Amino acid sequence: MTWNDKRIETWVGVMLRTGVMLAAAVVLAGGALYLAQNHGPRPDYEHFHGEPAHLMSLRGIGHGVATGDPRSIIMLGLLLLIATPVGRVVMCVVGFLFERDRLYVAVSSLVLVILLYSLFFHK
Repeated sequence: MTWNDKRIETWVGVMLRTGVMLAAAVVLAGGALYLAQNHGPRPDYEHFHGEPAHLMSLRGIGHGVATGDPRSIIMLGLLLLIATPVGRVVMCVVGFLFERDRLYVAVSSLVLVILLYSLFFHK
């Protein structure tokens, strides 16, 4: 099967739809679980309380998901939503590699490096 622009567009479109739907389903499941488990008093909105420390790292989120913590599940869904456009760029690089289009491989790779830098190294 030959690689062309139409096939890459279709492939990327399916990945984007799948990523967004999966992220939405995970956030919805976490939100439903959160609402089902929290029957306590109303939260105090007069004072801001940041997220717990375990929700600030991938390891903490993974551990929370494994134990069924609803906020960790919601965070996982948000991470999936953030990862979807990054996955799109990765798929474009792979598609252009198969298509043997060096210019677009270089441009897409540069975009990928900038995205990854901004996600992991920029504060």
